[in-house]
Amino acid sequence: MLVPKITASTVLETELKRAIGLLPVTLYADAAQAISGAGASSGDVWAHVSPDADVQDLLNSGLAVAVFDSADEVSVDCDKSRIAIRYTTSAADDVSKTIDQALADGIGRAGAVIMQLTSEQLSEAVQKSPSDGLSPLSRLTAAADKTLVGSSGPVRVLVDLLVLEGTVGSWTLDLVSLAADTGADVVVAAEALAPAKDDSARRIPLAEAFVAGSGLKSDRSDGLFTTVVVDEQRVCLGVVYSSVESIGAALASGEGVYWSRRRGLWHKGLTSGATQTLVGISVDCDSDALCFRVQQNGAGFCHHSTRSCFGPAAGISQLAQVLAERKASAPEGSYTARLFNDAQLLRAKLLEEATELAEATEPTDVAFEAADLLYFALTKCAAHGVTLADIERSLDAKHRKIVRRPGNAKAEFVKKAAALAPAQESAAPLPRTSILSADIRAAAPGEQIRMRVYDAAELTTAENAALLQRPIIDSEELMGRVRPIVSAVRANGDAAVREFTRKFDRVELDQVVIRAPFPVPELAPRVRAAIDQAYANVHKFHSAQLGADIDVETMPGVRCSRFSRAIERVGLYVPGGTAVLPSSALMLGVPAQVAGCSEIVLATPPRADGSVVPEVLYVAHKVGATAIVKAGGAQAIAAMAYGTETVPKVDKICGPGNQYVTAAKMLAQNDTAAMVAIDMPAGPSEVLVVADATSNPAYVASDLLSQAEHGPDSQVVLLAAALTDAQLAAIEREVHEQASRLPRVDIVRQSIPKSYCLRVPSVADAIRFSNAYAPEHLILHNDCAGSFVKDVVNAGSVFVGPYSPESCGDYASGTNHTLPTYGFSRMYSGVNTATFVKHITAQELTREGLANIGETVMALAEVEELEAHRNAVAIRLRDI
Repeated sequence: MLVPKITASTVLETELKRAIGLLPVTLYADAAQAISGAGASSGDVWAHVSPDADVQDLLNSGLAVAVFDSADEVSVDCDKSRIAIRYTTSAADDVSKTIDQALADGIGRAGAVIMQLTSEQLSEAVQKSPSDGLSPLSRLTAAADKTLVGSSGPVRVLVDLLVLEGTVGSWTLDLVSLAADTGADVVVAAEALAPAKDDSARRIPLAEAFVAGSGLKSDRSDGLFTTVVVDEQRVCLGVVYSSVESIGAALASGEGVYWSRRRGLWHKGLTSGATQTLVGISVDCDSDALCFRVQQNGAGFCHHSTRSCFGPAAGISQLAQVLAERKASAPEGSYTARLFNDAQLLRAKLLEEATELAEATEPTDVAFEAADLLYFALTKCAAHGVTLADIERSLDAKHRKIVRRPGNAKAEFVKKAAALAPAQESAAPLPRTSILSADIRAAAPGEQIRMRVYDAAELTTAENAALLQRPIIDSEELMGRVRPIVSAVRANGDAAVREFTRKFDRVELDQVVIRAPFPVPELAPRVRAAIDQAYANVHKFHSAQLGADIDVETMPGVRCSRFSRAIERVGLYVPGGTAVLPSSALMLGVPAQVAGCSEIVLATPPRADGSVVPEVLYVAHKVGATAIVKAGGAQAIAAMAYGTETVPKVDKICGPGNQYVTAAKMLAQNDTAAMVAIDMPAGPSEVLVVADATSNPAYVASDLLSQAEHGPDSQVVLLAAALTDAQLAAIEREVHEQASRLPRVDIVRQSIPKSYCLRVPSVADAIRFSNAYAPEHLILHNDCAGSFVKDVVNAGSVFVGPYSPESCGDYASGTNHTLPTYGFSRMYSGVNTATFVKHITAQELTREGLANIGETVMALAEVEELEAHRNAVAIRLRDI
């Protein structure tokens, strides 16, 4: 690489000064002069510094590299890529010893070494040894090339020719090539360079010096250099060719000038107007290709009027380009025009989007909100004439600072962040229990995926009780997030549902509801057959749950009865998001159908194109659903609870969902204006597995993982009944090996380390712990598993024996998989046929019956001082 050197006495013509500023590095003899000249250069600025200089301040002020003499003490605290060591020789010095000093000392403590040599010493330094064919200078560059300086690449070696007084132009092209051939960069006094061919022949043409000093070689028969053209963001615009002549023309004009294989010298855009302002020129690491960094003007680089030969711009580059064009001529009435003309609106949107990004926690949400914020931030920049290149220059300048401000936030924003903190914390995966809250982290790729292990015999009563706890959810904070969504849907109906679906699901809905009859989707035969079989089993089991009416004579003449009626309008929530769940549609839709509900409204998040998952649509058809709401989350629950222009209001809402769905269900249930019931509260999916010495480790591991893959907050517990260390280790090994093969292994890496195994003395002890824990799913992998079912008091559903995996209950055995979680199996049942019916009682008394019971009723009414109650009986008894 060619490195021009500027001293305090250097006077350059404007054309040469501008051209030198396009090169990758310029070396200054004076640091103050370097700082003042940094703004005129697109490349890095290096400078020699004195030992007493404030080097930190210089590096913070724009100096890329500080050059110290070899005898100086380098005390500045910075990355060594920002330091260069200069080794100066006299005419009498042995150049080999000086190079050996740089080899032993310089490349270990700096990012570059600069060898100042006379022309005679340079000739000596490049002489190859007969023994290994290497010259002293080549040996130094080879060692430097193997010494990496972090992400900055290898240590660089520069050769600076000692120019004796009165010998301006001591560098010749031959000497430049001689030094470059060793792999060294070449430092040439700027006044020894000419912007173009110099008639006096005393200066070296800059283009020729650049090619020679870079060691640039062509692998083409025509001698042209392959040239990659990139924009200011280093996005490739196209590939062209250059020659020494075209490089000279480009440096002289400061524009994109290349060599056409058909037309010769080619000034890009001279006729079309799509010219290029040259920003910088560099050579690749193998010295066989050029890179021109340009500011592209006009329609674009390609003759097809696209920004690049590889198609139109994309991403941030495209957004910046569009905004610049809109700033010049935004369509009247467009939103972008509003933003350019309404500073208050733009300010409000920036604050709004920054807050939403601060609150986002899920990767997709963070990306979505960051994209919104970038749009409004770049609009602000375009409004003030700030380009993407300006932003990048500011970023580069900040990156180079070695002393930075503490970075503390202003007090007003600290308060705002504190107000947001609970929301951020609650959205993160929660610790399993209090005794597991320390040092929980996801398993890294390659690290064993294993549960925490505790021994019941070693736990205190308080610690044992802590294992029964679930993650504590901040319900107030959660309700605070959900309440505005519910209120908006109640007030604005379909418009609010569309808006929240756009925001949370990234889907634009053409219609919120589709009504029966639904188009029957084409499914793979195997999938269709599986759904049909599951439907038949679930329908058969839930049909058996229909109870007969009751009719009892409690005493002569007093007959009491109870009969059931279907709840007329029910809403079924079928989750989407990370998995397709037709099974949930079956588990909710079949019992509603069996119960005889007259209106079945199914709600499920739409796919990216706004359609319903085909498998869910097929189930909706089979269970006789009357409508499908294409929305998820709290907005779907609110729509069914209150009704909208197109969403029917329902009387009861059933179905699983995340914490926001559950919160919306609870809000609606507690609002008398909604007049809606729900099936049960819900939390993260959970399983408790009991294993003893007879258990198959592979089966046990597979059941643990079938729950762990649901989500990072899944609750997974293993009760090891009298297992030896070797038997437990076999299960742990299976967990890791099976988990590592799962497509959702990244989720399992989070959920399994937060789960636990509890060692207990016996299966009976395991059952006692399970009853206290009250799991959603209880799997008995122990010997004689069926004999322990009678001891189960609290569980959503029990899976008995080695051939009863939870997956069968989840899909097709016939039982329902919508079960109480979070310990609610102590007082709630899972969804069943009774979930969709209500029981009505009736009584009929004869004259004899009223005579027999009347005195009893009047006595109790008198005790409660309810005279009208007593009189209703007494007035009849007087007629008997």
